[in-house]
Amino acid sequence: MADKKSKVRNIGIPNVEPPEKSCDDAHCPFHGKLAVRGHIMEGIVVSTMMHKTIVIRSDFLSLIKKYARYERRRSKKLAHLPPCIEVKVGDTVKVVECRPLSKNVSSVVVAAIPAEQGAKEE
Repeated sequence: MADKKSKVRNIGIPNVEPPEKSCDDAHCPFHGKLAVRGHIMEGIVVSTMMHKTIVIRSDFLSLIKKYARYERRRSKKLAHLPPCIEVKVGDTVKVVECRPLSKNVSSVVVAAIPAEQGAKEE
């Protein structure tokens, strides 16, 4: 099976290369039929305990009009993790919006940056 080359789709997002590993997941944007659209978000992986789903945390700034200052906020989102992409807690991931896959999951992971590599760049 390793010799068999599966077809890889171009998902149309710049600076995102398809993973070298292949999978047979129907909800994989590269090897399945899942279309991606909308927002492209980045976040840090907080949990990988769910089956094919991860929790990501994104930090952002929110304006307080009364004081004309910004405050730091964070939110958690759930994202589908295809088997062809490997992540660990602490890695930075790029997530793209897609159709709803379940009650709380409406995004899919398309790229992962390991934690030690992400720390060196900053």
